[in-house]
Order: sequence, then C-alpha cells, then structure tokens
Amino acid sequence: MITREPFVCPDNASRLERLLLAGRESLAEVGRGVLLGVRALRALPDLRRPSARAEFKRQLYICGIESLPVITVVALFTGMILAFQTGIELRRYNQEVYIGSAVMVSMLREMGPFITGLILGACVGSAMAAQLGTMTVNDEIAALETMSIDPVRFLVTPRLAAMMIMTPILSFYTCMIGSLGGGLIGATQLNVPWEQYKYAALEFARTKELFVGLLKALMYGVIIATVSCNEGLTTTQGAVGVGQATRRAVIISFLLVLIVGYFVTRFFY
Repeated sequence: MITREPFVCPDNASRLERLLLAGRESLAEVGRGVLLGVRALRALPDLRRPSARAEFKRQLYICGIESLPVITVVALFTGMILAFQTGIELRRYNQEVYIGSAVMVSMLREMGPFITGLILGACVGSAMAAQLGTMTVNDEIAALETMSIDPVRFLVTPRLAAMMIMTPILSFYTCMIGSLGGGLIGATQLNVPWEQYKYAALEFARTKELFVGLLKALMYGVIIATVSCNEGLTTTQGAVGVGQATRRAVIISFLLVLIVGYFVTRFFY
C-alpha cells in the first residue's frame, strides 16, 4: 500500500532546513500520487471482470447522475452571467448580437471544463478522500491486503475510470446548459433573438474549442480521482486525519485544475 511517512522536522532546524524538508516532503507526495495513478491506469483492463463492473457502475452513478443538479444550476447561471456581462459591453458598440459566440467559445474552451472540475473536486473528490480515509484508519485497507486484494485495483481503478468517462460528458453538458442560459438572457434582457444568438454561437465555435475543452475535462478527471484517492489511502491520525485528508484533496485538486488549465490553454493557443 502507498503510505505517507510522518513529516518530522527537528525543533532546532533553521528556516532554510525547514523549507528544504517541506520541499522534499512535497516531492515525495507528488511521487506517491503519480505512482498511484499509473498503477490505477494499468489496472483498467480489470474492469471487464463481472465483479469489478458493479463497483464501476456505482461510481459512474455517483460521479455523473448525483452531480447533475448542482452542475445544472451552476452552468445555467454561469452562462447567464457571461451573456449579461458581455452583452453590456457589446451594447456600447451595438454588437450585442455576438454574445452567442462569446458565451459558446468561453464555455467550450474554458468555463465548462473549469466549472465541472471544481464541482466534481468539491463533491465527488472530497467524498472519495473521506471514504478511503475512513477505510484506511479503520484498517479496512490492511484487511484487503491481508486477503491478497490489491486496494488500488479494487478501490482506485473504478473511481478513476468513472471520473475519466463522466468528466468530459459533464463538461459538454455544462457547456450546453451555459449556452442555453446565455440565450435566455439574450432573448429577455438584451433583445437578441434566439436565432441570431444560435447563429453566432455556431458560427464562431470551432471544433478545436470542443476538443481542447474535452481534453481539459479528461485531465481534470484523472487529477481529481488520483489526488483524492491518494489522500484517502495515506490518511493517518484517525478521525482528525480524515478531515485533514479531505481538506487537502479539495485544495490540491482546485490548485491543479487552475494550473493545468492555464498550461493546456497556453499550449494550444
């Protein structure tokens, strides 16, 4: 099992030594996470077994269906806000008919995957970390290993596979709901007919925007599942440690979603 060694810093250590020790611990944490993700990806073919399919389907339901209400509300109002703020500025130049292109491109390229990643990181990732963390401190993970059951194959792989599938799907759904919200604002607040809004949205949205957004969503899904499972499996200190692991999983996932999103956008554009 991938375990977290206790971070020990001598009381008489200087500030530089403390920084070096903290940096080394951070690098070790990154290494554990990467190793866990690689092991889980290598075990993906095991999902063809009937015994693994049930857990995989359950994770698909948790990641996808249970997240739909929150994603729908957030996506709808995000599209409405984008359309309203963009339309106010375009109205100064009598170009508000182009709010459809601004909303659609923004949602496909950046906002759709970003919103989906944040919501799944907060809702699903935190639940993964808490569940696996509780199993770890209660020695359930050790019991699985005693029975010669690999916890990574049994617990991590179904969660990673479910996130890899559902995150791009939910990202595309977020883009469509956000665009509908933008069209609603265009028709009711900005005097932009639906046909003009739809024409501008489809005219300027290229296939590249769609594929870049789906790639981001896929990467976010892998990051969230790997970070959350790693934090859960390396939980220590009982119930207090479960809370800390859940908090770390959400914070790290949010930061990585922001950082990776920037570099992917920079690479393609």
